[in-house]
Amino acid sequence: MVRRTDLPGMIPVFPLPGAMLLPRSRLPLHIFEPRYLAMLDDALKTDTRLIGMVQPLGHDESETPALQRIGCAGRITQFSETEDGRYMITLSGLSRFRIRKEVEGFTPYRRCEVDWTGFEHDLDAHADSDDSFDRGAFLRLLDRYFEARGLSADWDTLKEAEDELLINSLSMLLDFVPEEKQALLEAPRLASRRETLVTLIEFALRGGEEDLIQ
Repeated sequence: MVRRTDLPGMIPVFPLPGAMLLPRSRLPLHIFEPRYLAMLDDALKTDTRLIGMVQPLGHDESETPALQRIGCAGRITQFSETEDGRYMITLSGLSRFRIRKEVEGFTPYRRCEVDWTGFEHDLDAHADSDDSFDRGAFLRLLDRYFEARGLSADWDTLKEAEDELLINSLSMLLDFVPEEKQALLEAPRLASRRETLVTLIEFALRGGEEDLIQ
């Protein structure tokens, strides 16, 4: 159990388009760029072992793109090193944050001062709930989406997954563009994230997938 007062005021950030982390979810990452290998080494030396995942803003493809204001920090809970010096890690989502400002310094990776205020419920040990979730209708919609996209799924696992795990996993895994990923990240609670996810899927089924999902 982590308290908000235990969270640091500055964290390293990893701007990775399309890669989203949510509280109480897990994100596997393959780290190989020298600047992010340095970030990982430094993060492992801290008590919290936190890395902030954040979306670049817009379509800026520069070396240091502008960043979205809200991201999600994850704790390094698994890591292994390959023989050629790369890392395979897993981040466990802890809490969202707002970027206050970027910190200039001598590290090859980017760091930001962050504010955790407003995301206190992210730290709850228990999963978020969605009392109005119609699982049957949602799975039927998802089946239509997978069929239209030519995707396969482990339906037994999907049917047995808890509500939060189901919605968050799909939000992270489905191939939405960064702007849609950001909308899912910023949804205040599970119910609003589910509503946003349904809207994106329905839009795709109405013929918008070429514009919405690449």
